[in-house]
Amino acid sequence: MTLTPGITPEKDGLDGLAWNVVGHTYTPKLHSENAFIWHANIPDGTFVPPHIHPTQDEWICMLEGTLEVEFGPEKHVAHAGDTIRMPMGLAHGIYNRSGETATCIFGVAPSRKLFELFGKLDNVTDPEELVRISAEHEVDFLPPPE
Repeated sequence: MTLTPGITPEKDGLDGLAWNVVGHTYTPKLHSENAFIWHANIPDGTFVPPHIHPTQDEWICMLEGTLEVEFGPEKHVAHAGDTIRMPMGLAHGIYNRSGETATCIFGVAPSRKLFELFGKLDNVTDPEELVRISAEHEVDFLPPPE
């Protein structure tokens, strides 16, 4: 797939898409084989458990609110204006413990199977199913701590 020229309006997703993934609203804004970018609304008290992208670098540009990112035992706090860098192969978890909704722009490069994954995860609530589907799309969740 090739990047097409144009503008994705603020309130719109590509092809009218928006997904509910782990309680977050993800709205795709740009998709090509080289990159995938989406807008995210991340409510307070929600999170993405620790996982690894073995084939993609990932980043988050914070627009509003605060997120915590854990790289193993290292914990970092990101605020509006900050950019979070998550290199491929490095386990990371993303948490909103701020008391407010956070909004941000996520991206991955290359896009690989993530766009397809979000379509399959839309409204999936069973953690085991989420882990299984994700593994089929090159995202590996770590086992929960004991």
